[in-house]
Amino acid sequence: MAVDTERVAALTRELLQAIGEDPDRPGLRETPARVAQAAAELYGGVGADPAAPLARTIDVSRGPAPETVPTGAVLVRDIGFRSMCEHHLLPFEGRAHIAYLPGERVVGLGSLAKVLDIASSRPQVQERLGEQVADAIASGLDARGVFVMLDAEHECMRARGERRPDSSTVTVAARGELATEAARAEMAAYIIIGVQNAQTGQPQMKGRDA
Repeated sequence: MAVDTERVAALTRELLQAIGEDPDRPGLRETPARVAQAAAELYGGVGADPAAPLARTIDVSRGPAPETVPTGAVLVRDIGFRSMCEHHLLPFEGRAHIAYLPGERVVGLGSLAKVLDIASSRPQVQERLGEQVADAIASGLDARGVFVMLDAEHECMRARGERRPDSSTVTVAARGELATEAARAEMAAYIIIGVQNAQTGQPQMKGRDA
């Protein structure tokens, strides 16, 4: 479902008038069109299927001998994301860490970020966002386990209300074999190691993308 940019522009003009502004003054004349363009990007995931980027998989069980299958988790750390809080329509943004336990097939690492992009490009709450990403990966890849950690800063906390500019919110969603207490602790440890290495300037491991 495409964003109705013409209607967004018209409503933005009404909003400017409602707050006592003149939408025809030079500084605001192009604002309704700009807001409409931003809305098309920020809310482009409304109605879209987050699992769609996972349709194309890679068979890793066949290749140079000896043939084998993955036994451990695939973890992609520090995926930047942004979304819009559905309570105030103010942005929240941060870093995502996504892991899954594959079977015989895996997916291009960039596809995990695309799942996050679709799920975050809609009015959201952080708690639901992580669950939607976990569900999409669990079902789309028939994964044995999924772990999603989100760490984000919310403008509704930083710029209004309580005004806590230094606060961040961490949420975790887990499925299958990565939902056990031991597995969650292991994934969290890998993530913390990555953050510490980044802070100390240690080289980060590079992964495959597709």
